[in-house]
Amino acid sequence: MMDPASLKATLIARATALGFGAVAVTTPSAIPEAAPRLARALAEGHHGTMEWLASRAEWRGDPAALWPEARSVVMLAMNYGPQDDPRAVLDRRDRAAISVYAQGDDYHELIKGRLKQVAGALASSGAGIKVFVDTAPVMEKPLAAAAGLGWQGKHTNLVSRDFGSWLFLGAIFTTAELPPDKPAADACGSCRACLDVCPTDAFPAPYRLDARRCISYLTIEHAGPIPLEFREAIGNRIYGCDDCLAACPWNKFAQAGREARLSARDELRAPPLGALAELDDAGFRALFAKSPIKRIGRDRFVRNVAIAIGNSRVPALAGVAATLAGDAAPLVRGAAVWALARLAPPATVAALAAARAPTETDISVREEWDAAMVLENA
Repeated sequence: MMDPASLKATLIARATALGFGAVAVTTPSAIPEAAPRLARALAEGHHGTMEWLASRAEWRGDPAALWPEARSVVMLAMNYGPQDDPRAVLDRRDRAAISVYAQGDDYHELIKGRLKQVAGALASSGAGIKVFVDTAPVMEKPLAAAAGLGWQGKHTNLVSRDFGSWLFLGAIFTTAELPPDKPAADACGSCRACLDVCPTDAFPAPYRLDARRCISYLTIEHAGPIPLEFREAIGNRIYGCDDCLAACPWNKFAQAGREARLSARDELRAPPLGALAELDDAGFRALFAKSPIKRIGRDRFVRNVAIAIGNSRVPALAGVAATLAGDAAPLVRGAAVWALARLAPPATVAALAAARAPTETDISVREEWDAAMVLENA
């Protein structure tokens, strides 16, 4: 087997050639604080409906338990920095704001393939390997911080001196004993930019996130109707939220991503809400075939679009909301009723309520009609 230092150098050279911006090594035992932090978040219910966080908490909190034979963890980061400030679209109320990471191809597929190519150098040396990209019980951000790729900022995401907040992470667990790197020091200082910018006040304290209040969670992970208290704050964000990432002052050193497959597709740069509202299941699957957005399905996606329409302040979109109020999916109908009540004249809302509410079979949608009438009569 190649000596550890040479093997590590080979890995770094291969990773750099494949487009990774940073590579560093840590050990499976390097994040002892992860388990108690995770336990606290789970006990306080901050994971919301993401039961997969709790189901394998023992592996997630202790990488050594995930694969006891592993001796090193190679952490790799790929830059996906945007060309412009992603918050600019928030002022275009008739357009949709899609998180930067989801405007290009699905990063899971791209990075996993590249990780396997990097890991080939380890396999050739006789070492065992396992590669992970965000879909296994691996806490990539603490491991990346332990390896020195950056530090977990007050928004809980990784921050890099070179790339700001815009990094995709991947991990290679290996039985090879590689020279570990030093952890990164926290450089947030007294800054609160990421905390103060959050539209839904999702940070109960620095370095702690209550996912139940997070727009990314509400528009992606949350499967049911979005709670009323958060709908207006969502604005036109229909998939994820970049506010806390974009607010970080360390982004002044960030670079635009260079991987073509991760670059924003033209049709996903501020697309019109009206056009997205017309997507049926086939149209949704065609538009998002290569996108991470595809995993939430058409109904949840159009639910988000309906909420954004309700926040648009564009009366011309009231007709779109009225059409969606008759959608086959109760999840969409409920959000559309809320949107309609915010855009249409009271008489229009009352007439539709009289026609549709009495025959509505879904309790949550009937409640939306009731709430719409209260709003109109206030």
